[in-house]
Amino acid sequence: MSNPRSPGSLALSKAIDGFLNYKSAEGLSDRTIDSYKRQLEKWLEYQGDSIVAKIKSGELTQYLHWLQAEYVPHSFGEKKERLSPKTVRNFWVTLSAFFTWATREFKIANPMKDVPAPKFKVAPVDPFTQEEVQALLKACMYSKEVQPSNRRNFVMRLPTGSRDQAIIMVLVDTGLRANELCSLLIGDVDLKTGKIGIKHGDEGGAKGGKGRIVYLGKASRRTLWRYLADREDGDDPDSFLFMARDNRPYNPSSLRQLIQGIAEKANVKNAYPHRFRHTFAITYLRSGGDVFTLQALLGHSSLDMVRRYARIADLDVEKAHRKASPADNWHL
Repeated sequence: MSNPRSPGSLALSKAIDGFLNYKSAEGLSDRTIDSYKRQLEKWLEYQGDSIVAKIKSGELTQYLHWLQAEYVPHSFGEKKERLSPKTVRNFWVTLSAFFTWATREFKIANPMKDVPAPKFKVAPVDPFTQEEVQALLKACMYSKEVQPSNRRNFVMRLPTGSRDQAIIMVLVDTGLRANELCSLLIGDVDLKTGKIGIKHGDEGGAKGGKGRIVYLGKASRRTLWRYLADREDGDDPDSFLFMARDNRPYNPSSLRQLIQGIAEKANVKNAYPHRFRHTFAITYLRSGGDVFTLQALLGHSSLDMVRRYARIADLDVEKAHRKASPADNWHL
């Protein structure tokens, strides 16, 4: 009888189950485990239930090429666009994690060592300007202009204005991810100090299951207080901080729709929740914040993304100096 842990007999389907159980025991979030599961099951469907030790680097390279050049996802019977280079890179990362585990667990060769990582262009970081944020805040309070045929044009004050302003202020003042903001409870926020606790794991929405503390400034605390003062459950620590019209908490999709609707009224282009995170980070550095504190506030495990923010901030400083150099302007 063969040993089920023998590299000569282990089927891919069983290895995937073992890998997912191992990653779950490591404490990774359900969202990360689900992502691993979806991508590995897609690979299993393509690869077939092969013996893990017999999978070669050429097969993996061929699979990644198929994802990039031929595979088109389907949703509700309708074809979507092909996978982006960034998504294909995510598949490569998942396969690398799987074979790193399999190599250690079953003492087999790692075929991913000979599979180059797919390249992709990093999306540009484009923060909101101060004027754009001010326009968004103003647009929260009033409806689009109504143009009746028998009277003057007018706008109506919106009952959701204080909530929507509070959402924008919290996003721009903390750099929270959309999922983190949607997961916040009233009890997570201390309006006296501005301290906000982002919980570990799926409960708090923190990416990678890592909780942290972020802070609100005085202006954001005032805006948030005004919103909560109007809510009947505004002092219930177990209620979600931000509620949609149907008395349900926001999710990243509905939050994105809200931001896009506000931006349309404000005539602000390319508005989405994560852009507030970019805005917070770059403005924080321009205002004298340091990269290590920013890393902690953003919840990044490495400095890679923070370095991108720093390069953008430094580039702006360089341009500003060329324009305002005392020695040049004084013709010294």
